[in-house]
Amino acid sequence: MPFIAPEPVQHILKTLPLKPGVYLMKDEHGEIIYVGKAKYLRQRVRSYFHDGVKDTKTLRLRERVAHIDIIVTENDVKALILEETLIKRHRPRYNIALKDDKYYPYIKITWQQPFPKVETTRRVVQDGSRYFGPYTAMWAVQNTLRTLRRAFPYLTCERTINGQDQRACLFYDIKLCNAPCIGAVNQAQYRAMIQELMDVLSGKADHVIARIEREMLVASDALHFEKAATFRDQLKAIEFITQRHKAVSETFEDQDVIALARDDKEAIVQILFIRNGKLIGSDARRLDNTEDASEQEMLSQFLTQFYSDYNQVPAEVILPHEVEETKIIERWLKDKRTGNKMSITIPQRGNKRRLIEMAQENASESLRMMKEQWELDKTKQESGLHHLQTELSLPSIPNRIECFDISTTQGTAITASRVVFVQGIPRKAEYRRFNIQSVSHKGSDDFQSMREALTRRFKRWQDATMNPEALPPDGNDQQQTWKLLPDLLIIDGGKGQLGVAVEVLGEFGLMGRVPVVGLAKQFEEIYFPNRPTPLVLSRRSPALYLIQRVRDEAHRYAITSHRTRRTRMGMASKLETIPGIGPAKRKLLLKAFGNSIDSIRQASIDELVRVKGISETLALTIKEQLNTGESV
Repeated sequence: MPFIAPEPVQHILKTLPLKPGVYLMKDEHGEIIYVGKAKYLRQRVRSYFHDGVKDTKTLRLRERVAHIDIIVTENDVKALILEETLIKRHRPRYNIALKDDKYYPYIKITWQQPFPKVETTRRVVQDGSRYFGPYTAMWAVQNTLRTLRRAFPYLTCERTINGQDQRACLFYDIKLCNAPCIGAVNQAQYRAMIQELMDVLSGKADHVIARIEREMLVASDALHFEKAATFRDQLKAIEFITQRHKAVSETFEDQDVIALARDDKEAIVQILFIRNGKLIGSDARRLDNTEDASEQEMLSQFLTQFYSDYNQVPAEVILPHEVEETKIIERWLKDKRTGNKMSITIPQRGNKRRLIEMAQENASESLRMMKEQWELDKTKQESGLHHLQTELSLPSIPNRIECFDISTTQGTAITASRVVFVQGIPRKAEYRRFNIQSVSHKGSDDFQSMREALTRRFKRWQDATMNPEALPPDGNDQQQTWKLLPDLLIIDGGKGQLGVAVEVLGEFGLMGRVPVVGLAKQFEEIYFPNRPTPLVLSRRSPALYLIQRVRDEAHRYAITSHRTRRTRMGMASKLETIPGIGPAKRKLLLKAFGNSIDSIRQASIDELVRVKGISETLALTIKEQLNTGESV
């Protein structure tokens, strides 16, 4: 059925200009729910309302659009800047959002002053100062400055420096300041020292090291050993600073290397900061609202949001692939560098491609660690469980959640999965799969498959409570895993699947004892028994995040189990076509060779004969049949 927009929206779509600008989509309450930019407003905005739209996020967004405002801009670069400003101001629900926004620390040298000072800052302003960074943590900046000060004893006091003071402060006595205040060095000497400090921070330390080495040798030859020791300590400090940053680039330019890692619900962007050819730090930033977004769209949004408040744009930004409106973003970044050269590069090979691979590996690791940290964070788990109880009006906190899902391919190897979460954490020892037997393999019936899986699950509960000895062997925890009832039962499916679950619970007298909901795939609507209208949770809700994790794990486990079963069925069919191989011998062969047809094919006659029931003649037949492909 074609989508029909509200009448006010239809009128706006007919009158949109063919000009660059920004569009603001609003809901029925006037709240801005999405902000976008366009080179041609008419084409871009109308694309949301075509019948061919398939991605879930756009479908969900356009259902809620009641009005659209537009702002025409002079050009597409101005549209990009305005879009970013409006996103930060309104934080619309459906825009990709850069999480944990922060300002990186820098080392700031007030070069515009007669006697420059060395400071830390998180703000870069055009005041004549020199900035070095960014660093990913303030402690890294402080450690760098503590080391540098031993080699370059710079000023830290608030005195007015005229060289006429009667005495210096304590820092002069402990050799952490060279005391221009008393005239121990003049302005030219002090600024020369600060210039060498900046050279070291820029990775251009060779001439500084050579100069200090010469002076150390002169002092040593003159038997001024204390002075020579001072030069030695300076060399050690400089060596520590220069060696701690790994040289990763063949050029000596400033570069940011950006890569992305994502799964179904999360996305992490990794940035490697390379300054003067050396890796000085890296950082990972999480993106929100990335469902159904392409990697190009995510990287485009990241670039505009990240660099909007990041004034130290490098000479080159290296990306894994093209992004939306690359040239527009590149022009915008060039303007931020106040006329200096700047380029966005997408390398296909060579050293820059290796840098992308390094960033990609770090992004994947950051995503893994973030998810593991969530599982270990009891505060987040407790928050998610409490929100889930409130949002679903559950009688108690859902400390035990069970979720069921069905997986099949054209009606073959139908498999149901049950996953268990206890206090917000997967309890993998209690995962179970059900090989569906009541549905014909000539077709698929998800309702009947779900009925069989739930019936078998609660039949085992019944047996565990009333007749425990009737339970089949199922590991050490088989009594508890079937005996415990869930505080929340989630069915991966809409009204139909939920209706089946309600019927099965009723058959076992569990309606009212086991709260049950259905989770529809397309819009992630939550259906309740005897309630016509589904619940749609906020995209930022901890309850939705928890329920998505449970559902995704059930889906993953169902697909994995289904693939395993299909593989085994395929292996079985190959072996069963060999004369003399029945179910028993087939099972023994697969067990002996790790469920691998290739391993059986590559095995020697002696290895095959070692399997119980396999004679030398049968072993020869197996080799012949598998190697000629006659069993396929």
